[in-house]
Amino acid sequence: MVVDAGHADVQTQRLRIAPTGAFRTPEDIADLAIRPSVLDAVLAQATRGGAGSGDELIRIGDIATVSRGYADPPRTLMRFNGERAIGLAISNASGVNVVDVGFAVDARLNELLVDLPVGIELHRIHWQSDVIAESVNGFFINLIEAVAIVLVVLALAMGVRMGVIIGSALLLTILATLVIMAVMGIDLQRMSLGALVIALGMMVDNATVVAVMAFYPIYSSPEDVGEYCESLFLVVAISLLVSWVISVTVTPLQCIDMLPDPKKTGDEDAYGSRFYRTFRGVLQGAIRVRFLTIGGIVGLLVISGVGFGNVKQLFFPDSAMPKFMVDYWAPEGIRIQDVSADVQRIESRLLADERVSGVAAFVGAGPPRFYLPVEPEAQNPAYAQLIVNVTDVADIRDMERELNDWFLSAFSQAQIFVRVYGVGPSNTWKLEARFSGPSEADPGVLRGLADQALGRLVANPLVGNMETDWRQRVQKIVPVYNQERGRWSGISRDDIAQTTKRAYEGRVVGQFREGDDLIPIVLRNVEEERQRISGLDVLEVRPLAATDDVPLSQVVDDVRVEWEDPIIVRRDRRRTITVQANPITGVTLPTVMATAKGEIEAIELPPGYVMEWGGETKSSADAQKSLIPGIVPAVGIMLLIIVGLFNAVRPPLVIVLVVPFVLIGMVAGLLGTNTPFGFMALLGAMSLAGMMIKNAIVLLDEINLNRAKGIEPYEATVLSALSRLRPVMLAAATTVLGVTPLLQDVFWIGMAVTIMAGLAFGTVLTMILVPVLYATLFRLSTPGGQPAAPSAQPAE
Repeated sequence: MVVDAGHADVQTQRLRIAPTGAFRTPEDIADLAIRPSVLDAVLAQATRGGAGSGDELIRIGDIATVSRGYADPPRTLMRFNGERAIGLAISNASGVNVVDVGFAVDARLNELLVDLPVGIELHRIHWQSDVIAESVNGFFINLIEAVAIVLVVLALAMGVRMGVIIGSALLLTILATLVIMAVMGIDLQRMSLGALVIALGMMVDNATVVAVMAFYPIYSSPEDVGEYCESLFLVVAISLLVSWVISVTVTPLQCIDMLPDPKKTGDEDAYGSRFYRTFRGVLQGAIRVRFLTIGGIVGLLVISGVGFGNVKQLFFPDSAMPKFMVDYWAPEGIRIQDVSADVQRIESRLLADERVSGVAAFVGAGPPRFYLPVEPEAQNPAYAQLIVNVTDVADIRDMERELNDWFLSAFSQAQIFVRVYGVGPSNTWKLEARFSGPSEADPGVLRGLADQALGRLVANPLVGNMETDWRQRVQKIVPVYNQERGRWSGISRDDIAQTTKRAYEGRVVGQFREGDDLIPIVLRNVEEERQRISGLDVLEVRPLAATDDVPLSQVVDDVRVEWEDPIIVRRDRRRTITVQANPITGVTLPTVMATAKGEIEAIELPPGYVMEWGGETKSSADAQKSLIPGIVPAVGIMLLIIVGLFNAVRPPLVIVLVVPFVLIGMVAGLLGTNTPFGFMALLGAMSLAGMMIKNAIVLLDEINLNRAKGIEPYEATVLSALSRLRPVMLAAATTVLGVTPLLQDVFWIGMAVTIMAGLAFGTVLTMILVPVLYATLFRLSTPGGQPAAPSAQPAE
């Protein structure tokens, strides 16, 4: 115990007065001599008579056992591979390279290992620096592969010299982009490096503001996904604009220096090859039967719209990290010791599996937040989480099925399930239905609504684990205090509370200082008495100003057990209970929502009560809705640029009409590869729209140039398509093949498939549908037909 004894001035010195007698060991507490207080002595003499009642000294060790131990019950527990452990979480400072932090921590730990006591071991649960280093190295490999693919395609299609010119421009663009990223403080991470790969295929064509603005809605999103994906827009914008600068400065000089003079071809037809003749025949046939062509493609669009309903929907995919979580939820009110015993059984099962390399168990609360998408659970004695490291990520799904089946058979009293890490913003519970009432809504009514929803989910075979965030009701012991008898005996409610707390849980009566630590001194009854709850009514309660004890039964009318809600959640100051559930393994949330949404919404609500959806449904909707503020200015700028380029209405109308048809290629690609359509695929669709607009602008601009030369409108349209066929196909090929390395990444595969399939079909749209729509809107007649109000102007 630390006491303040003041200071004394001795000549020129001021000295602190420090009396001895401070507790230095727990044994000092046991040796402490105590005696009755003056009040106790006076009252004892007045009631019993006699002298010397307050002259006796006794040691605390004579009437109590003093021992050093851990908090009982513990607030949280941790084990690693079944052994007791202490977890240490280390985070990098803002702006510091995580990989460098990992190397520095590794070096320091290696220095400390030699000084650790025998039996103390150090293990890693999650080492983010290694994960990031591996991921970045993998993306650099993807980038090199993408560059190589683009260069090979260009060299084969355009020759070695042209391949060298464009390849050097790509390398300069990449280097300049990395420099600008460093200046702007954009880190090398999954999103920024992936954006560089995506932009790679677009660099070979004219990079315009239109293509950049297609990514702007991502950057402007105020939701978590906006923060998560903002570097996608920044890196794409930087790389495309840098590419444009290089293409109008360095590339022309390279062409002058490296390319030979063009050969004179005389009257040779540049588009007389079999390939161009075939394309001309197909294009002219499509224009000739333009309404049939448009009708056929519209029919494909309708079929694709219907087929899109069969595409799996997924917010963000699962991570490829070789680890997973096991969440354990026992009934509310259970002892943490019993939870720990169950978790030990699970640990033993996992450690016996050769596919498992390590198991960390956290009882009473979730682990420190080491992975951004996963928010740790708050402290709760009924909760535990295990982090399971495996040798091969491919084993996780099989282990998930095996473990979930075992949990159901071996732990009927608890809810236990495997949870896989996600690579983006994710929710612990995918399905959430919130029932809200007034600020003082009856908890029984809210629980009744939740029970109806749970009953309907139980009957749904696609729904797995489920619960409410209010958890279960728990029992409480209620001594019914009698005011009158309490007043006559001098015992207050606080006296009862202090007595019961001391008897069963223990009451802090002081602090023991050990170095820099303050350890509480707890006074409580022996364990045998603490376990005997039946003796509560004969528990001795002492009034504040008395020496005689009074049995608890003398001041209470009854000791009974009642039920209560341990957790009551408010949302926007309204009492709200949330029904939480997850789909069974292999089923996505949209599939479950298609079967459960109507049944939940059909629950009849009392007046003043409302139901709304939360969980991944709301997160996905909010993420998509958050793109709207960015879409409006992005579309506005795109349209402004397009109208400004053509100074007319019909050419932009052609572009607007052709963009929705990319859905045909997207749906075919997603269904053909069984790839879910998630948020990243949505971003891919937006970027695809930018690519389509850019290609259409180039083709329509070529038509205007040919018409300005005096070429007949129909021939100008066909000739423009022929002249743009090769560059558009090359641009599409480099983009499609450039994102091929992203197919091996679960995070990017949705975007990669969307861009690859959509752009491949989009090339056909650009080269066929754009001329057909142009001929239709401008009422161009085919050779041998009569033109309907032909126009001599390039555009109207």
